[in-house]
Amino acid sequence: MEINFNKEGSGLIPAIIQDQYSNKVLMLGFMNREAYDKTVQTGQVTFFSRTRKRLWTKGEESGNFLNVVSISADCDQDTLLIKAIPVGPVCHTGADTCWEETNPADDFYFLKTLQNFIDKRKAEMPKGSYTTSLFESGTAKIAQKVGEEAVETVIEAMANNDERLLYEASDLLYHLIVLLSHKGYSLSDLATELKKRHK
Repeated sequence: MEINFNKEGSGLIPAIIQDQYSNKVLMLGFMNREAYDKTVQTGQVTFFSRTRKRLWTKGEESGNFLNVVSISADCDQDTLLIKAIPVGPVCHTGADTCWEETNPADDFYFLKTLQNFIDKRKAEMPKGSYTTSLFESGTAKIAQKVGEEAVETVIEAMANNDERLLYEASDLLYHLIVLLSHKGYSLSDLATELKKRHK
């Protein structure tokens, strides 16, 4: 990734931090090349503090780190967008964001992380991974697993076994995401289809 740290002559570029799950903008900081390199190296967002004139890892004092998920540059290569998972409130005031917005944790957003994880497995195909073995087995086998998990979900629902229902439904959703990924689709495509129907 090309990044232009010298466009403004200061050696600093803005870095926008966005919550990986909720897409809320959490804060804005500045990075020089050293701060960027440390961020990539450690997986925790590090800025260059203009007041302290030194590198500053977010959370080094509070423990409220920003764990990096992805980094991308804008079209001019002079601004970064960093998607991160915050550990606790982001602002020094104790607010969730530096704009005093609430950013409540919602387990629903984990589905995006799961989708990304499964897509990464498909791209890398690491040995010893169950997900890799599913991709290697092909469409028919993956579809069969979806069918098996669907049947087990129905059985537990009919038996009024709520704990097992949630367990089997989770297995069903996981295998469905694998099938979608295998066919080149994602949960976003399902959301698009459902949104069209909702109209």
